[in-house]
Amino acid sequence: MTIRVKAIIGSTSSTSYNKRLVNFMKKRYADRLDITLVSINDVEMFSVDHESEPPANVRTFKENVKDSDAVLFAVPEYNFSIPGAMKNALDWLSRGGEATLRDKPAFIVGSSMGVFGSVRAQIHLREILSNPGLSPLILPNNEVYIGSIHQKLSEDDELTDASTVAFLDSVVNNFVDFYERMTEMHASKKA
Repeated sequence: MTIRVKAIIGSTSSTSYNKRLVNFMKKRYADRLDITLVSINDVEMFSVDHESEPPANVRTFKENVKDSDAVLFAVPEYNFSIPGAMKNALDWLSRGGEATLRDKPAFIVGSSMGVFGSVRAQIHLREILSNPGLSPLILPNNEVYIGSIHQKLSEDDELTDASTVAFLDSVVNNFVDFYERMTEMHASKKA
């Protein structure tokens, strides 16, 4: 079974390390995860004035995320938090009467050039995702904080640090198990 995963990259940078990390994951785990990157670059600023009739690019973004089995959040850390573009995208996903992420299995990865690997941003992201308008089912106890990412990714987006790759392998295995359990649980509730 291949899980269709939409990856929301928190950075709008064309050279984002988190985007490169997700590209590595896309190749390495292709037998289990069909990862598609979802751009937040063109998502207009959230406005309650347009909540009931969002702009076309926002509708496309929301439909793209909705059309998945699971979501991967790849988050950098800007000023001890998540980037504004990611918060904006989450605001749109939480509003408009449709809970796009509710009960959708998800997991979080993050990297930074610093030693903390986006830990503070991920704390904020988890808090934001706990909002009733979002509420995905986040894989617990598998935090991926990759520090010094600039020393661990090759030019062709290969993760070169063996211990980091081994840890990421275990997290992906745990996510696949988690996804299967959540899918079975929801199927039994519907029966």
